[in-house]
Amino acid sequence: VAALSQLFYGYGCNVLESDQHTTEAGEDGSPPRFYQRLSVDLTDLHQGDDTTALEAALAATAERFNMSVTMHKKEIKKRVAVLVSRSTHNLWDLLIKHAAGELDCELVLVAGNHAEPGGEVAAKFGVPFHHLPIDASAHDGDKEAAKAAQEKALRRLLEEEAVDVVVLARYMQVLSADFCRDYAGRVINIHHSFLPAFEGGRPYHRAHERGVKLIGATAHFVSADLDAGPIISQNVVPVSHRDSVEDLVRKGADLERLTLSRALRLHLQNRVLLHDNKTIVYD
Repeated sequence: VAALSQLFYGYGCNVLESDQHTTEAGEDGSPPRFYQRLSVDLTDLHQGDDTTALEAALAATAERFNMSVTMHKKEIKKRVAVLVSRSTHNLWDLLIKHAAGELDCELVLVAGNHAEPGGEVAAKFGVPFHHLPIDASAHDGDKEAAKAAQEKALRRLLEEEAVDVVVLARYMQVLSADFCRDYAGRVINIHHSFLPAFEGGRPYHRAHERGVKLIGATAHFVSADLDAGPIISQNVVPVSHRDSVEDLVRKGADLERLTLSRALRLHLQNRVLLHDNKTIVYD
């Protein structure tokens, strides 16, 4: 902490925020890990707009203390892609908040395995839409081959558009283990339950059958294990015996919007750090 503070002071920088967290030692004997997030004002950097010397000094300090350091420049906005299927309430919310300046990013594309209604919604905001169908008939009825071809097309699109963050706004397709590995920490999903309860499909129906008194929504990074990636944000709302499945779906949709946009905003602000299968969130 002291070394980094002194380093920035020496280069004429002003530390605006400093957050730290130290994890506990693991049950497997792994040592505690120290995490820190600094927000630094470079207005009075001695080298002006040239951060080369500062970055070199950071790298040298990191090597001295055996640290891993990543520097994000606020003026460089992350490029975001949103994937959808048939439900569009999360897509509407993200597009509205982006248009209102509440999400500091470049929302470069929307893509979906169905042409509508995602295409119509994206068009209202002038955001390019890409239809990526899963067409088994083009692969002699082989659904797995069709899915693999569609995911390959998705990868190509994300690479061509230099996408930094992928948001699954109720995109109802399971991504391959290879995709999850290659995009680890860069794909955010919204699940319509308070994980780890009611993983998988139809969680509102199962919650209603179980007679729960709370329903929730969970935004998490995607992993190869379905609905089991590191959790970023969660919210709950009380329900009662009077609520039908339709009531749960309506209340849950409100939670999904709030939870997903919050998780994306935190990620865009570089406030989410990965620690094993958990996150450290400096909100």
